[in-house]
Amino acid sequence: MAEKRDYYEVLGVSKTATDDEIKKAYRKLAKQYHPDLNPGDKAAEEKFKEANEAYEVLSDSEKKARYDQYGHAGVDPNFGAGGGGFGGFGGFGDAFDLGDLFGSIFGGFGGGRQANPNAPRKGSTVTATVTISFEEAAKGCKKTVRINRIDACSECGGSGCAKGTSAETCKTCGGTGRVSVQQRTPFGVMSSTKACSACGGKGKTIKSPCAKCHGTGMETKSATVDVDIPAGIDDRQALNVRGGGNKGINGGPTGDLRVNINVRPHPFFERDGFDVWCDFTVTFAQAALGDTLYVPTLDGKVKYELPAGTQPGEVFRFRNRGIQQLGGRGRGDQYVRIIVDVPKNLTAKQKDLLKQFNDSLPNKPKNNIDDGKTVGEEKKGFFDKFKL
Repeated sequence: MAEKRDYYEVLGVSKTATDDEIKKAYRKLAKQYHPDLNPGDKAAEEKFKEANEAYEVLSDSEKKARYDQYGHAGVDPNFGAGGGGFGGFGGFGDAFDLGDLFGSIFGGFGGGRQANPNAPRKGSTVTATVTISFEEAAKGCKKTVRINRIDACSECGGSGCAKGTSAETCKTCGGTGRVSVQQRTPFGVMSSTKACSACGGKGKTIKSPCAKCHGTGMETKSATVDVDIPAGIDDRQALNVRGGGNKGINGGPTGDLRVNINVRPHPFFERDGFDVWCDFTVTFAQAALGDTLYVPTLDGKVKYELPAGTQPGEVFRFRNRGIQQLGGRGRGDQYVRIIVDVPKNLTAKQKDLLKQFNDSLPNKPKNNIDDGKTVGEEKKGFFDKFKL
């Protein structure tokens, strides 16, 4: 298999390129190699796919950082999915409650209420980014997102104990998870409780911890989650998938999955809220005489009768051809801006014909000056610039 090219090289940008520069470079390539503009061209199709892959990574700050540090391996779907021992945290993130740590340091002073280390706690949120096309954002789609998340250890089933063993009641605290302490104060000796240091407040100890998870009962696993992306979602918006995150602690509910949406720019369309804009180029003859156009929309090409005498920059609208509003409350419109293509590299015969046409135009405007000094010459027409 051929080695992948550097993503910066693919888009033709430097490593210091801004988000806007990356987007502009991608859009230029997408327009050049888009399959609709290169039907049946396999080489262009591969170039288009390569540009999409590069943009998906370089437009995502997290993926871009991993790519800059580790190269293509850093953005591999299985990156960082190795077994997670407690010593390296194995991608556990904030799944562990730091309250236990602070409680062991400050607990017992003042008799304040202490968090129960054995209470069920919801798992932490996992964040992922998915890149979708302009059309998928407009119409909605389903994506399978690959993530790394914390789950019960596959070796011990979440017990934290080696096979054939089980946790034992803590002999220091008798299974309560807390021990009494006495402190001498100016008011006499006062008694309070704090988390048991022998068992960490759990009430149980593990003499033979699981070799895979080192007694934590959890490990980092690679998983896939199906995400329904609603029609109308926009770039940089996010979805929340309940139960798609890290496993809860002490039987608590599973955390959520936050999916950040990254929408690739389209080579033709631009989004404005729920409306869509595009430029459509016509010749001078088409603009002057009128013509039947077939204009691309999100629903395919639509027939439009261009009226004679259409001016450059004029805009016409297709109602309800825009983007589906979130929640299904109708669609936006599509606006089409007419661009008149000015011919270049004309032949002598073409220039002569245009000059004759220009000379035939009636009622050329006079270039008069109101101070009484009339120049008296006709203002040059548009086609006078074509010299024989």
